[in-house]
Amino acid sequence: MTRQYPVIYEWAGKNFSGYVPDVPGCIATGKTLEIMRSTLKGALESHLEWMNAEGNPIPDASDEVTVDMEPDAEYPHPRGYYVIVERLSVTLPKAKTTKPKPTKIAATKRRTLQAA
Repeated sequence: MTRQYPVIYEWAGKNFSGYVPDVPGCIATGKTLEIMRSTLKGALESHLEWMNAEGNPIPDASDEVTVDMEPDAEYPHPRGYYVIVERLSVTLPKAKTTKPKPTKIAATKRRTLQAA
């Protein structure tokens, strides 16, 4: 099963950085836009695999995403700064199935006790 997540790529002056707003903590960087796309796709698929393995729900993909383009005096955008927003198609991990753990039956030793 595949899903298309909105992703945001930002040019930072020397390289691209990218993130997935629907999956907090999923970020990547790349020297070119092509490398950035490939790197972020791998990061997103790995992040979703990890979430699945931990038993966390896989987040849904948003229909819309808002990008804050207001200038920030503390962190001004570099000259030539631009942002690309697109959808990245990824393969979702198979749903984690919980198999019941086999129960171990402890073998008990019987002893015959004799009265004294």
